[in-house]
Amino acid sequence: MSTTAPARTPAELRRWRNAVFAIFALNGLSISTWASRVPAVRQDLHATTDVIGLMLSGMSLGAILGLIVAPIVAHRLGLRRGMLMAQLASAVGLIIVGLGSTVGHSLSVVSLGLLFLGFGNGCIDVQMNVSAADVERHIGKTIMPLMHGFFSIGTIIGAGAGAAAAALHLSVFVHTIVMAVVMVAGVAASVRLVPEATNDATGSGEHIGFRARVAVWKDASLVLIGVVMLGMAFAEGSANDWIALAAVDGHGRTQAQGAAILDVFVIAMTIGRIAGGPLVDRIGRVTAIRVTAGLGIAGLLLFILAPAPWLYVVGAGLWGLGASLGFPLGMSAAADDERNATVRVASVAMVGYLAFLAGPPLIGFLAGDFGILNALYLIFALIVLAFVCAPAVRQRTFAKRDALGL
Repeated sequence: MSTTAPARTPAELRRWRNAVFAIFALNGLSISTWASRVPAVRQDLHATTDVIGLMLSGMSLGAILGLIVAPIVAHRLGLRRGMLMAQLASAVGLIIVGLGSTVGHSLSVVSLGLLFLGFGNGCIDVQMNVSAADVERHIGKTIMPLMHGFFSIGTIIGAGAGAAAAALHLSVFVHTIVMAVVMVAGVAASVRLVPEATNDATGSGEHIGFRARVAVWKDASLVLIGVVMLGMAFAEGSANDWIALAAVDGHGRTQAQGAAILDVFVIAMTIGRIAGGPLVDRIGRVTAIRVTAGLGIAGLLLFILAPAPWLYVVGAGLWGLGASLGFPLGMSAAADDERNATVRVASVAMVGYLAFLAGPPLIGFLAGDFGILNALYLIFALIVLAFVCAPAVRQRTFAKRDALGL
């Protein structure tokens, strides 16, 4: 039976919103803690780049498992304990990574840690987005892009902390222990301010299974939301991995200049997410997706075709702005149906994660045959597809019906 959420005061809503902001930032912190120490881990293990890539597949597998079990965890434990459990898994994963790198010098131990880290991040990702969509509905303003902006801020802080740890010659083990404590303490304090979702939002426990997961895809609008997520996540993930190398190999820039162009992309995407909420409230989700997708299309064409360096730097910035809102607005749109929000969010998040995972290798495969700049036209095509499917993210009110649509 549906549960009516109690009315909340403005102060309670602010505390809830700020708590979810913190959870997003702490999740970004956990990811960048690992990413910032990859060179140190490689040195500790005397590993080659392809071995590091193989280890990362364990993290990807863990993330997918986390996405799969997140609706069950949310129902069985509730969002508060579910998010804390997921962050504990991430923290344990980081500590195992540090133990395997610094103490054991063991590839298998580090891979196990990455499996836990990926699992925790995938699991908390779904739950924090459900809570973010819930508080967004209560406040009545678009804040999901800003939530993802806080994730980006967390990654920036984590990268800075990692750089400082490396400069101080702090071992990976000590660094990961400190960050694990910060992560768990921060989430433990934050979830106390996060109300539990209703049974409608987390799904009915007896129905959370394979049949329920397949059933949500009967909603054609969810499929189209998934297409939007696919295009935008592909644009974001591929840029993170390839834009610096494309600047070097495709445009003849130095490695330092390639890294700076990546910074332009990341900063532009973060700015887009911070500024995106008021924009969406003014022009609506559909127009916001089409405006940003249009910027992404223009940015990609500039980056690929521009003859002058300043033009493809501008292109990288437009590309970042173009990729900024698709993922958060897709999450909000998936969560519009409150009766089965967790399963729906998990489903479209899976599409996004698969794009993050499959995009970079696919671009690399195409680059081998057609050149790195020509390979980027695949991203162009997917952003165009997201532009076409943008009406799917329009905010809608769902009639009271069976959450599974059976």
